[in-house]
Amino acid sequence: MFQATPPRAIAFFDVDNTLMRGASLYHLGVAAWRCGLITRRDITSFGWKQARFLAVGENRDHLSTVLLRALEVAVGFEQAELIRLSEEIFDTKLTRRLWPETVAVARRHLETGHEVWLLTASVQEVADVIAARLGFTGAVGTVLEADDGIFTGRLTAGVCHGALKSDAARARAEASGVDLADCWAYSDSHNDIPLLELVGHPVVVNPDAALARYAAARDWPVMRMKRASIRRAARANRVRTSKKR
Repeated sequence: MFQATPPRAIAFFDVDNTLMRGASLYHLGVAAWRCGLITRRDITSFGWKQARFLAVGENRDHLSTVLLRALEVAVGFEQAELIRLSEEIFDTKLTRRLWPETVAVARRHLETGHEVWLLTASVQEVADVIAARLGFTGAVGTVLEADDGIFTGRLTAGVCHGALKSDAARARAEASGVDLADCWAYSDSHNDIPLLELVGHPVVVNPDAALARYAAARDWPVMRMKRASIRRAARANRVRTSKKR
């Protein structure tokens, strides 16, 4: 799949429904609810949006609603606590929802000498934890403004989504001295078409209907996974864990 002596390159990965099944913000919301930061009504709403996201793909209006609510409850919240919550949800929830096939591709990129960067609308703290836990190069997410480690309820820039995500990829490639024609991008959503078109090697992962049509017209490669692969990976991990005891 990759050249034996590749040029310097970056592989950009979307997170939700690409690296993992479902939306990382939903699980952060559950953790926030358990801490008393949001209401049961919020969780019910987030749960419905999560179910729809799994069924039909990313909805920009739903994403905006969740992020706006996150900004409301973040006012006065400590950045260190969000990092702690992010580590907790990765270790207890997200690690069990990772697509093993996508993670394997990302690690293959690393083995080949490529940088691997996550590009996600999820908050930066969650993105950083996922990248660190998986040994990736780094992550670019939606940055919540903080003053002396306390969130103000504002964004430092826009949501890392759509065209802003492709802008982030362009900036990252320039900073690393990498030609975008040598780069890869992986996503499930038609909202990431600007990112996919930016690189020389676009790959769609369990695409939504609009992206599937777009990719087929351009003969882009498609990765399709099923929940059974997550279950198999979980069973294999339990076996490895039991053997170590």
